[in-house]
Amino acid sequence: MVKVAKDNSTEEKILEAARKIFVHKGMTGARMQEIADAAGINKAMLHYYFRNKEMLFETIFSQAAQKLFPQLNIIFESDLPLFEKIENFVQAYMDVMIENPYLPMFVLTEMHQNPERFYKKMKGEMNFPKPDKFLAQIEKEVKRGTIKRISPLQLLMNIISGTIFPFIAKPMFQMHIGLDELQFRQFITQRKKEYAGFVIDAIRK
Repeated sequence: MVKVAKDNSTEEKILEAARKIFVHKGMTGARMQEIADAAGINKAMLHYYFRNKEMLFETIFSQAAQKLFPQLNIIFESDLPLFEKIENFVQAYMDVMIENPYLPMFVLTEMHQNPERFYKKMKGEMNFPKPDKFLAQIEKEVKRGTIKRISPLQLLMNIISGTIFPFIAKPMFQMHIGLDELQFRQFITQRKKEYAGFVIDAIRK
């Protein structure tokens, strides 16, 4: 049997179709048939490129991580002032999350199901961000008295939590407040601008 070579343009059509469906339905709600339909191919062809939905989702996650993680490492390793780093971190993180709002839930699920395997994959294949210099910078600013006394780890957790949680809570938030997809996106765009300022004001002396 002759094996047909995979075509990059077809693969990208599949990934783009899957991203759109994952945005609206998440990984659990998405179906391989509707992804195939959106990509303009049959289901057999979809399975030829991606054996299952999990493999397809992991590919999309890897692409997003490879876009985000290097940016975060550049921010962490730079010599920028602390407040500017916080602004850049929030903007870079939320820019990627706006386009891939289903990723936080995927990460949480993977971490709980098999944390060791997931961490090894993140650290080995995806250049997981290393915040050591950023944490040391926070400690230095505390000692200088330029910011309020706060644990560097607590501050980092606060920044990450505030950027991720809106996407995790998206379904509940949308139903309770009554926001459609466009309104939620507008809310996130506004938060991207305001949240860094909120964090900075909370630690500024």
